[in-house]
Amino acid sequence: MGTKIYRLFEYAYIVMAILSIYITLTNWGVDNNKAYLFAFFTIVAIFMFFFKRNFRKKIEGRKDNE
Repeated sequence: MGTKIYRLFEYAYIVMAILSIYITLTNWGVDNNKAYLFAFFTIVAIFMFFFKRNFRKKIEGRKDNE
């Protein structure tokens, strides 16, 4: 059950990254400050996806070794 929740949050970060990319592209010529902010959110969301994925795999590895 626990790893399913971790996996759900991983994909939630991907969804947030996709939404941030969309908002960045729609605001690029209109409001550059908002576009840069959401570009930063995209980078953070992608980083968090890989960080959480690595963390989940470590937890699964520990459970397999026990």
